[in-house]
Amino acid sequence: MSQTSPGARLDLAGVLTGVRRMAPLSLFVVVFGLAFGVAALSRGLSGIEAMMMSALVFAGASQFAALELWGPEIPLLPLIATTFAINARHLLMGAAIQPWLAHLPPKQRYASLVVMSDSNWAMAVADRQRGETNVGMLVGGGIALWLTWLTGTLLGVLFGSGIAEPERFGLDVIMGCFLLAMLVGGRRDLSMLVPWGAAALAALAAMAWLPPHSHVIVGALAGGLAGLLVWPDRKKREAIA
Repeated sequence: MSQTSPGARLDLAGVLTGVRRMAPLSLFVVVFGLAFGVAALSRGLSGIEAMMMSALVFAGASQFAALELWGPEIPLLPLIATTFAINARHLLMGAAIQPWLAHLPPKQRYASLVVMSDSNWAMAVADRQRGETNVGMLVGGGIALWLTWLTGTLLGVLFGSGIAEPERFGLDVIMGCFLLAMLVGGRRDLSMLVPWGAAALAALAAMAWLPPHSHVIVGALAGGLAGLLVWPDRKKREAIA
């Protein structure tokens, strides 16, 4: 596939290139998946159920959030609302890449989105900004992340039963560290403190005064609304610069 051609089709060579480029970054996902496997067992899921969840859902943050609601009686509506709130960003991510996936046949276009996640989307968009229609980065990178996520989950399932206290190994804070790394490693822009701060304060308030698990939805909504307020000013500053 010629990755600079607007009408390029997805082919094996491009996918393999995406796998190779994403492989080093995807190694951290093994530890993240291991933490999920351990947490899944502690919540009462079987090893097969944990593996199936990782294979079919492939959404780390949402899977951890689902575990928080897991129990003998699963609150279905809060579970749906929470996972939707966490994954709502994919609506914007999908819209952002629609123009350069539109040339693909429908089967390839929608299959490409099955393995879309934050990391491979960001790398594919960065390539696009350099003038490359790098569908192989999106698909191949997603496959690399999916395989390492499954590998980590499998390790957690195999060895999780022997880890009586996951917090002793820091496995209980991996999710928080991952999200913090996304925040710290992002673009340096003080205006981003507004939505992040709004989300944090709203989530803390919800934890104190609202029903359990509602803080995820409240924080996401508050952060999104605050982001909408600062977005016009940020675009003006970028235009002036």
